[in-house]
Amino acid sequence: MTQALDEGEIAQLRQQMLKFAMLQLRDEHLAEDAVQEALIGALKNIDRFQQRAAVKTWVFGILKHKIVDVLRARKRQLDVSELDEPTQMEQLMFDRREHWQDGEQPQAWHCPSTEALSDDFWQVFETCLTHLPEAQARLFMLREFVELEADEICQLHNVSQSNLYVMLYRARIRLRECLTHHWFQEA
Repeated sequence: MTQALDEGEIAQLRQQMLKFAMLQLRDEHLAEDAVQEALIGALKNIDRFQQRAAVKTWVFGILKHKIVDVLRARKRQLDVSELDEPTQMEQLMFDRREHWQDGEQPQAWHCPSTEALSDDFWQVFETCLTHLPEAQARLFMLREFVELEADEICQLHNVSQSNLYVMLYRARIRLRECLTHHWFQEA
């Protein structure tokens, strides 16, 4: 890895990995351990790196597996009350028949795939993600970034699939709302 990245790039990569691990694990020590294990694993196995992807992508893949290992070992449980109660935001967005309130329906984003290439967009996204309730952020990251299957997430967190889908739905709604107000309206 030292052949592919200089010392400054490794330090920057480590910081990005630490942020990602903290979002998932919500524990500084566990996140640090996972990052260190991922970096050590990458260094030990650099000869297996086939350059089919960027070094960063390869190392983050290793980190994802380390995070899953930590989560499997911990088998955290979610607060059941957080799963079933509609949030204040949802009560404001939807009427009694669960239809959008006037003015609350999501607006179309212009060129979201182009916007996603911007580093500034990802900083806003990360800020939006950190303002989600902890359980929603964790489940969203496991599904969308770590790319675990729903069955495995349910097993790790001891939730039903319907509860998982409700939590993912709520996370996506909140992320969309946050990105609409803090990124796409200004873009």
